[in-house]
Amino acid sequence: MIDPAVAYTEQLRRRADALATLCVHAGEAPAADGSLDPPIVMSSAFAFASAEHAARAFRGEEDAWIYGRWGNPTVAALESKLAALEGAEAACATASGMAAIAGAVLATCEAGDHVVAPRSMYAESARLFRERLPKLGIETTFVDGDATAYADAMNPRTRLLYVETPSNPTLGVVDIGAIAGLARDAPGRPAVLVDGTFATPFAQAPLAHGADLVVHSMTKGIGGHGDVIGGVVAGSAPRVAAVRDAVIKGFGGVLSPMSAWLVARGLRTFAIRQERACATAAALAAHLAGHPRVARVHHPSLSSHPGHALATRQMFAYGALLSFELAAGPGGGDVVRRGRDVLESLRVATHAVSLGDVRTLVVHPASTTHSTMPAEARRLAGIADGLLRVSCGLEGTADLVADFDRALG
Repeated sequence: MIDPAVAYTEQLRRRADALATLCVHAGEAPAADGSLDPPIVMSSAFAFASAEHAARAFRGEEDAWIYGRWGNPTVAALESKLAALEGAEAACATASGMAAIAGAVLATCEAGDHVVAPRSMYAESARLFRERLPKLGIETTFVDGDATAYADAMNPRTRLLYVETPSNPTLGVVDIGAIAGLARDAPGRPAVLVDGTFATPFAQAPLAHGADLVVHSMTKGIGGHGDVIGGVVAGSAPRVAAVRDAVIKGFGGVLSPMSAWLVARGLRTFAIRQERACATAAALAAHLAGHPRVARVHHPSLSSHPGHALATRQMFAYGALLSFELAAGPGGGDVVRRGRDVLESLRVATHAVSLGDVRTLVVHPASTTHSTMPAEARRLAGIADGLLRVSCGLEGTADLVADFDRALG
């Protein structure tokens, strides 16, 4: 019988091999002077060959670089690489992940429209739906992340089905194909938008399962080095063009050429980084699941995870993120304080927000990343007060296991 850990390692290796060439070469070609890296084009405006050339460019009859907010060669090269990794017709890079999410939503919805979104998601995304969109006349119904709940919440005004899978921070898994099926059969054909930040294109391909658009915070696993902020929206050319018109031209959520170059540089090692981080996450999750001071571990690799079977069908890998809840100590005690003690005892892992870094990052969502969510909303999303979220980096697996054992002890 094949060891499941060995089989998963081989699965990760095959996925990395499938993406490696795209990561290195997609969207890139040697420049006229022979330089291998695409140049960082910092110009805010571009010269026209003639008055007629300028007029044709503004009418959209001829491709041309016009103005840095409308497009830039360095950013365009990155967008080509991202579209290739997602299997998309087009991609639009933005100033941040939230710019990508907000732009995709506002390019799809208008006043009077209705959105269905999951209870468990990134807190700032939740604020967008809970606090900001209602001011624009866009209503959201929050549901548990299964297709039946989405179907029950839909109405004739529903224009968007928003999905975050795996979800932040409880690693819930949503059936993208089932949600896409609901959209296809619904009057008005609402769009399906998937935030795939936790999975990255390494672990999941939402468009292949019927999603219309996929968004990522490139700050995370795509950039991968904790040194750049950015976002991306990928999908069909018409839908991405609508997002570009809204978020880039309209709202000015422009990614700088320097940031684009940094993300592209990070993407060249994306496949091998994710292969290592996903393997470490599965190993750490399995170890913590048997730890006496851990009550529950959230990671799709575990057979105890409610989304394990779905993740096995839907994902290429289980991802580099996990979370775990501390067990109640003798006589109870303040679980928040005990979580703080664990964080402050770590020596290899780093106590910091964000994820997808080369460093392993650990955070306490209830007091930091999800502190803006009302307590009841956190409870409904399954975010326990003693839950810690772990983003696995590139350190040695044995070193991380020992670090968590020491901190938990």
